[in-house]
Amino acid sequence: MTENMQLNHLPQEFELARPVLQTIERAGYEAYFVGGSVRDTILGKPIHDVDIATSAYPNEIKGLFHRTVDTGIEHGTVMILDHGTGYETTTFRSESTYTDFRRPDQVTFVRSLEEDLKRRDFTINALAMKEDGQIIDLFDGLNDLKTHQIRAVGDPQERFHEDALRMMRAVRFASQLDFDIVEPTLAAITDHAELLAKIAVERTQVELLKLFTGRKPQRGLKPFMETGLWQHCPDFAVHEDALTDLMQRLTSGVSDAETAWTLLATQFELPVAEVSPFLKHWKTANQTIATVQNASQTAQRLRQGDLNAWQLYQGGTNLARANEVAVILGAPDRETELTQAYAALPIHDKKQLAITGRDLIKAGIQPGPQLGATLGDLEFQVVTGQLSNDAPALIKQVTTN
Repeated sequence: MTENMQLNHLPQEFELARPVLQTIERAGYEAYFVGGSVRDTILGKPIHDVDIATSAYPNEIKGLFHRTVDTGIEHGTVMILDHGTGYETTTFRSESTYTDFRRPDQVTFVRSLEEDLKRRDFTINALAMKEDGQIIDLFDGLNDLKTHQIRAVGDPQERFHEDALRMMRAVRFASQLDFDIVEPTLAAITDHAELLAKIAVERTQVELLKLFTGRKPQRGLKPFMETGLWQHCPDFAVHEDALTDLMQRLTSGVSDAETAWTLLATQFELPVAEVSPFLKHWKTANQTIATVQNASQTAQRLRQGDLNAWQLYQGGTNLARANEVAVILGAPDRETELTQAYAALPIHDKKQLAITGRDLIKAGIQPGPQLGATLGDLEFQVVTGQLSNDAPALIKQVTTN
């Protein structure tokens, strides 16, 4: 153990979970809080999931608690349900070789905390905490937290060979925590960068989005580019200059995942038709694709100048997102005037048009493609102020033409 630390004031999430650890310890086993929640507590950040590691085997845990769920029992994980809260509890384990660079070929349960912690990715994530707040630090993680450094546990070459996603996690943590990646860990990422191609793109996507929404994306984008990781992300290889430029511009994190994708699509200057294939390669949801197509088109227009009424209407709920992206890429911030101009539009949705297709049929317009085109034309004229949104006036416009 390199350094002792005692936390005297634990977050509520830990306080509520203490009886679970006490129950396990009373039965003669070891139990600790582990992972990101311990790291974030030391850093004074809010915590989310409380994870527990124990020397008790899964069947022993199940014998100690009335309500458990086998969430990943082959990996040693059991969910303990306590007063309506679920606690993921995982048996200490060591892992064999990783033939596919993603999952261990075999997991072996062990009774040793050190065996368990030494298979974790980074020293700042290899901290354990007793239920009373005492920190167990076997790999100098506290010092790395203090000096703002990301360092692989043990041999970084081995850690990234075991799970290549850890390389993306390194650059993501650099962004989220505003930390530096130490040189040996950085060198190992460079050596193993091409293994990222073996990782399921959904897993890479999660880390990439956390990088873009982190506190200091530049801190993550710099090693992402320098190590060559970017070359092994779908459709990134042809956009080196655009990514390098983005690294200079992105001084703080974007608002959300859709904004991150909008930023990339806009910076890559993807035509609307190319946004869908790009995002499908990243396995994003259809709703995300629709949002990004709209927002990136609006952001491109904002980079060129002000929006007319029809472009405002088309931008709709994505105007703030498009403006955020355009500002990052050098356009003036128009948020206030965009909000005001959009609010002043006569309608904000075609459902607000004073007439429907049924009204047009009653007025003598034949059903068919022409009907939809006529409605679309009326919508355009109302939005652009050429016609008032008044049913008689709209009917008259159609029947007298």
